[in-house]
Amino acid sequence: MDRTVLKTFVDTLWDKEAVPTLSRYIRIPNLSPMFDPKWEANGHMDKAMALFAAWATKKVKKLKGAKVEVLRPKGRTPLLTVDIPGTGAGRVLMYGHMDKQPGVTGWYDWTGPWNPAIKGGKLYGRGGADDGYSLFAGLAAVLALADQHLPYPRTFIIIEACEESGSTDLIFYIDKLARRIGTPDLVVVLDSGCGNYDQLWLTTSLRGIAAGTLSVKVLKEGVHSGDAGGVVPSSFRILRELLSRIENEKTGAVKLESCAVAVPPDRMAQAEACAAVLGNAVSSRMPFAGKTGPMGKKPLELILNRTWRAQLAVIAMDGYPKPAEAGNVLLPETVAKLSLRLPPTADAAKVLKEMKRTLTADPPYDAKVSFAAEAAEAGWNAPALPAWLEETLDEASKAHFGGPLASMGDGGAIPLLAELSARFPAAQFLVTGVLGPKSNAHGPNEFLHIGAAKNVSAVTAEALAALAARK
Repeated sequence: MDRTVLKTFVDTLWDKEAVPTLSRYIRIPNLSPMFDPKWEANGHMDKAMALFAAWATKKVKKLKGAKVEVLRPKGRTPLLTVDIPGTGAGRVLMYGHMDKQPGVTGWYDWTGPWNPAIKGGKLYGRGGADDGYSLFAGLAAVLALADQHLPYPRTFIIIEACEESGSTDLIFYIDKLARRIGTPDLVVVLDSGCGNYDQLWLTTSLRGIAAGTLSVKVLKEGVHSGDAGGVVPSSFRILRELLSRIENEKTGAVKLESCAVAVPPDRMAQAEACAAVLGNAVSSRMPFAGKTGPMGKKPLELILNRTWRAQLAVIAMDGYPKPAEAGNVLLPETVAKLSLRLPPTADAAKVLKEMKRTLTADPPYDAKVSFAAEAAEAGWNAPALPAWLEETLDEASKAHFGGPLASMGDGGAIPLLAELSARFPAAQFLVTGVLGPKSNAHGPNEFLHIGAAKNVSAVTAEALAALAARK
């Protein structure tokens, strides 16, 4: 492989085709079904999928026998497949998604969730980095090998449209496409994060999640606080006390026994190496307000908190008026949506049961307390990399990014990975992404680091070439 030719090919494809097409994609508010229940009638998802399919169809003409198809069974979100017959050894399954989170507020005035803008080598807008870029990076890797007449493995790309809603349709499609997917030697997932933009970051573990809505009701209707205060217990105070059953409010440590999971020695070693590389950047990447500081001073502890320890977040509240509309009323109910991130190897279903039991048992003042369980998603711990793949990725990272391969767990969840690991126990996994410092997926000012996307494409090409040459 001529790396100079590879870089030129990838850079040109991204600059002339991928970035302009992604900019058009960003303008489409194709929210995941969880956030747009009328997504079918609104048509944004189909419009975005058609844009991707048209681009892919144009590009695969250079790959003999390749086929692009959009699957759209009734009642299901669409799925884009790119089926590329191999010219060398090996089978690859590539994954990405194209549904988006809501726009939210707080964007810079020169951009917005649906208003793409390029500044400082970054493409701003919702969905570019999470995870619209994946189709372009994956297909660019195969096209780059074909450009140099190098063998590439049989590659099957899937781009789903409900990842942000928990990938509720994906297993249906995996089952439906089982014969075409076959048994992959390598699974490439381009929907993860990176510690910086100076080297390739492999994701070696993902946290699971246990989520639900906790409700505390003390009155049938609100009562003047001067009348009820001191007689009726505050629903907020009761909720606060209940949360203390599962979380230490001073340290953030989760108390549930089912979350007490030991960090494997190899993951501890990786965390220590990452702490040495990133240092204070582990926390400085966060947009702290005022003098707010991190939950610890040691980078290693923060990395372990983020990747291997359970952490609770209250992600929504209900039952309260806006401050400008508030009266002196003791409110009847407090409702909080809870999201508990789990250690990668914790039993999510077991945690959710313990969570519900702990929150609802023996409620203070015999208040009406309920917990509606909503999600229990398993985490994931990657299989060890074989020497040939680790060496290939390390050399490619140095060549294209300038720094060596790095490995770290990710604090988020990709629901399909545990399922794919169970289905393909012999497969190797290359899980990476471009969600690095301040990229802010799900929040305002999300951006795609264009240089990182180019380098991920080039490194992926080298991994595919190495696989194609092995057998």
